[in-house]
Amino acid sequence: MAFDPNPKRADRRRLTHVDRRGRPRMVDVSAKSVTPRRAVAEAEVSVEQETLSLVIDGSGPKGDVLTVAELAGVMAAKKTAELIPLCHPLPLTDVGVEITPDRSTGTLRIRTTVATTSQTGVEMEALTAASVAALTVYDMAKAVDKGMIIEDVKLVEKTGGVGSTEPPQRADS
Repeated sequence: MAFDPNPKRADRRRLTHVDRRGRPRMVDVSAKSVTPRRAVAEAEVSVEQETLSLVIDGSGPKGDVLTVAELAGVMAAKKTAELIPLCHPLPLTDVGVEITPDRSTGTLRIRTTVATTSQTGVEMEALTAASVAALTVYDMAKAVDKGMIIEDVKLVEKTGGVGSTEPPQRADS
């Protein structure tokens, strides 16, 4: 069977955020159980060594990049449903953002952890937190480093929901 780059609409895999008529919709999670859910996401910002030193020392022209970026990530997780059109607004029970400088690779590694007790997961909140923290690093250091690169934004772990007693599902496996 040959690959068809333009399958008929009826033959396409159905997306959960689109109804049968092709209109966007928020997924109905009312039948799902309320369970603890957690997600971990990561991002990296590659910077010049001089920029890394400024960030570590907190001596950049815009101030303490790490603290501001970590706070921005927390705030972003809380605003995810306002930024991503079909995300459910969730009662977050925990949001953590940690940025770890790595001199050997010239990167700032951003790791976010988000938790809730709800009917749907917090993957988008963790990814949004990591992305906005990376964007904040970029914004605060762009005056001294025009070559920064934001990369490897990814979900690395999620738990909860159906089968919540199982080991974490790794996105990179």
